[in-house]
Parts: sequence; C-alpha cells; structure tokens
Amino acid sequence: MKLKGIHHVSAITANAKKNYEFYTKILGMRLVKKSINQDDPSVYHLFYADEVGHPGTDLTFFEIPNAGNTYPGNHSISGTSLRVPNDISLDYWINRFDKFKVSHDGITTENGRKVIHFRDHENQRLTIVSDENNHGVSGGKPWKHSNASLTHGIIGLGPVKLTVPDSEPTIAILTEVLSFKQVGSYPSPIDGQEDILVFSTGEGGTGAEIHLETRNDLPREKPGRGSVHHVAFRVDNDEELEKWRERLMEARLPNSGVVDRYYFKALYFREPNRILFELSTDGPGFATDEDTEHLGESLALPPFFEDQREEIEANLKPLETKRSHS
Repeated sequence: MKLKGIHHVSAITANAKKNYEFYTKILGMRLVKKSINQDDPSVYHLFYADEVGHPGTDLTFFEIPNAGNTYPGNHSISGTSLRVPNDISLDYWINRFDKFKVSHDGITTENGRKVIHFRDHENQRLTIVSDENNHGVSGGKPWKHSNASLTHGIIGLGPVKLTVPDSEPTIAILTEVLSFKQVGSYPSPIDGQEDILVFSTGEGGTGAEIHLETRNDLPREKPGRGSVHHVAFRVDNDEELEKWRERLMEARLPNSGVVDRYYFKALYFREPNRILFELSTDGPGFATDEDTEHLGESLALPPFFEDQREEIEANLKPLETKRSHS
C-alpha cells in the first residue's frame, strides 16, 4: 500500500469573509465547498481548490472567530505550499503580491525549486512553488473564472513542512508505517540548524512530499488564526482506507477509526510529535451534492446535518459566495 500524495491541508481563520476574499480574489483559488465544521456546526468550513476540487488541490479553513494569534514553534505543520506551472509563473506572483500588498520574501530556491515564501492577512505561512521540473503527481487546473491568471494560476498543493524538536519518531512513522521514503535534504535557512529532510510517497514530486525540519531551539507552537490544524494524505478508496486503519492498529497508533465526511472518508491519528495526520479517500468528491458550475455558492450540508439546516444557518454569519452567471 502506498499513499498517493497530499490530499488536503486544513488551517484556521478567525474571519471567513476576509479569508474568502484573500484566497479567491488574490490567490485566485475556487471556493468549491462552503460547509460547516462537522465537529462544531456553528462555524464555517471553507474549501478552496482547483476547478472542481481534485484531491491534492484542496486548502481548507475552519473559522474560529475568537482564535488568537499563532505563536510559531515546534510540534507543528509550519508551512503549506501551493504549486504553479513553472518558474516564469513566479514573476507573475511577485507582481501580484506587490500589487495587493501581500507580505513576501521574493524569489528564492529551495530543494532545487524556485519558491516564494509569503503570508496571508493572518500570517498563515505559505509558499508558491514552481512545478517546472516536476516529474511526479500531476497538478490540477485553475478554474476558468479565476481572478488570477489561468496560465500562471495555482494548480494544487505542494510540499508540506513539519517542524519538530526530535525528528526520529516522526521519521519512523513516515517511513515504517506510511510508505514515505527519504529522497533528499537541503540546508536550513537558520544558521546552525540541521538540514531539512525531504520525504516522498506514491509517484513522488511536488504534490507528494513532506519536508521535516528539526528545531530544538523553539518552544511548542501556540496555534491560532494562521496556524495549520492537520495535513491529509491521499488513499485510493474505502477498502484501502480500511487496510490503513488495520495497519495503524498493528502499529499501536491510536486513531479515530473511519469517519464519513460525506465528500470523502477520513481516518485521523497523531504521530509521536503530536502533529495531526489524516488519511482521506479520493472520492466521492465535491460534486456529490452540487452541480459543478455552482460549487461553493450556497451552504452545503452533508445529509446527516440536513435536518438541522435552519438552526445551523441561523447561527452562521452570512457569507455571500454566489457568482453572477451572466
């Protein structure tokens, strides 16, 4: 059994409206699902992705209105990257970030790829990464109505960075349980720190990597707005997810068991550095309950929440996401 790559990354925002404006109007991603946090139906769960929400293109946010600031540190998912087609695309994004006054660090090279490290309005740690030399998992396709360039638009999730004080236990889970292999390393940008290790799964490439940073000089991260809640990895189908559950049991890793999220099935567990991992099926997908042309335009509730719709809608602050179809 091999995981197929990154499925999605879920982060925290304190303001759904401002979040929606940044990720759709500046980054040009498509809101493919406006739903609720199934563990707390009083708040939004927003899903941004490519044209139809292909697995591996999906960055999601839980709205937690009273979330405080994030204090970055250890035991964390410390970086999320977004793939763009090639090196020339980075020039487009530099100009766009300057136009919209988005904080960024310019174009640099990391692990042999051109990247731009940048932050959203809540200091979410993000990276644009070039797919120029990608020979692994293919990216998605920008939405035809995107606010950003279709030629240079975001085509999916790239490598996810983890920061831990002791890498060995995490390496053991990645390689002995989850099918990742170490495929390289690159120097830490912080003087005196160990190299950042690169792990890959499935077809490999930009959409299938974990970058593991060891930092014994940092406190534990205090999460809040702008922090990442979990990273999910792609599993082919329900049958395979059940086999992964059995493998976690054999490895004596406490886990959630299979959870039906309606748009996919999920399985959650924490690795030894307490980072939350999820295994998610590729299907059935976001078009299960909405027409592809109208994804994300109205509040979508899984059937098991439909009888609470009136109460749920009354508790949510209105968020206008309907597109004009003229």
